[in-house]
Amino acid sequence: MTDTTDKPLRRPGLALGVLAGALALDVSGLGVLNAALPSIGARFRLDDTTLQWVMTAYAVTFAGFLLVGGRLADVLGRRRVFGVGVALFTVSALVGGLAPDIMVLLGARAAQGIGAALSGPAALALLTEAFPAGPARNRALSVYAAVGAASFSGGVLLGGVLTQFLGWRSVLWFSVLLGLAVLAAMRAGLPGSAGHSGRLDLPGAISGTLGLTLLIVGVSSGGTLAWSVLAAAGVFLVLFVVREHRTADPVLPLGLFRITSVRAASLAAFLQYTGSVGLLFFAPLYLQGMLHYSPFESGLALVPMSLAVFLTANFATGRLLARHAPRTLMAVGLVLIGVGTALWLSTPHDGSYVQQVLPGLVLSGIGQGLNFPSMTSAALTGVPVQQHAVAGAVNVVAQQIGASVGVAVMVLVAASSGDQLVGYHLAYLAAAVACVLGAAVIAMRRQA
Repeated sequence: MTDTTDKPLRRPGLALGVLAGALALDVSGLGVLNAALPSIGARFRLDDTTLQWVMTAYAVTFAGFLLVGGRLADVLGRRRVFGVGVALFTVSALVGGLAPDIMVLLGARAAQGIGAALSGPAALALLTEAFPAGPARNRALSVYAAVGAASFSGGVLLGGVLTQFLGWRSVLWFSVLLGLAVLAAMRAGLPGSAGHSGRLDLPGAISGTLGLTLLIVGVSSGGTLAWSVLAAAGVFLVLFVVREHRTADPVLPLGLFRITSVRAASLAAFLQYTGSVGLLFFAPLYLQGMLHYSPFESGLALVPMSLAVFLTANFATGRLLARHAPRTLMAVGLVLIGVGTALWLSTPHDGSYVQQVLPGLVLSGIGQGLNFPSMTSAALTGVPVQQHAVAGAVNVVAQQIGASVGVAVMVLVAASSGDQLVGYHLAYLAAAVACVLGAAVIAMRRQA
């Protein structure tokens, strides 16, 4: 069965709004609770190591189920899988908003991650279906990427406002409202499409999902148990690779990684989310814990990052992509993210927002605005159209591994110091060095 469009795209603006809205839902799902972390920690009496699981539980299942989500979208139909994913995300947000204890909250966050893993790859593939190659698609990708790049830091701001005035539960209730809006507009905004011929390779899906999930859990856990979890992850990932080599309908066509642009985009995605999500994980802890900002004030403090991301991605990167290779913009973007993160090494216990906080936020935001659209474009370059959803899933997997494994490593680095602020600085340094080294690797690789 070939992929077809049941009806012409009559409202391209509405279609783009639906897809960008779903992306905002998925990306902000990681960041929207960020400013609420201190409030959640106080409510359930959690330390920083346990508190990270409010974010990590979402990122673990998001990353773990993405390959399955991408393959299901390609086989069963992208709009169908997209709708199921948004619906699951929305229902889970409602459960999380009513959670009586931390275990229910973590379970709801994990279910949200599965919903995002279903809708995310389908959304990117639907965008390439809805907009033909050329200027229309380039413009749509720029807007889509701008919304995605700004959604995390924008979610942090929104979370701070809602937490300050309505409490942390309202953050999840807002996700319910946004999810309902996307579902309501989906039927009118998105074209119907059939799936491609093929099937879901169940053994590959199970081994790949377990391998990715255990990998992230192992790195995020720490301690002696982590090594056993990582060993199990290694076994399942080896089984997954062997299976993918042998099956005619792989969950992940391994040939994708022979495409240079796909490899570069995956590295850029991992490093951007390590640097940006890591910085924004520690930001409310520093701003509220050491500078004594309220949740609203700490969210407001991050507005310049959101503005820098959105303005750069929406008004500069599209034009630059017409003149420069995505590889160049990814490398420059990662350097700026690394330098912006490194500037937070100057933050003292009683720091000045303008001098020590603001410059790093703005530079990191500009870097994200350059990198996100570039890596989104590169992730699909040279990929057959029938594999666009799974190729998009690969890139989002890299993002979520950066957001979970990368941030978990930063938390472990921070915990290695007896001084809390020194620990924060060590974490910033590790992320900054990784981003700059990654930029060098991308810049030196020739495009295939």
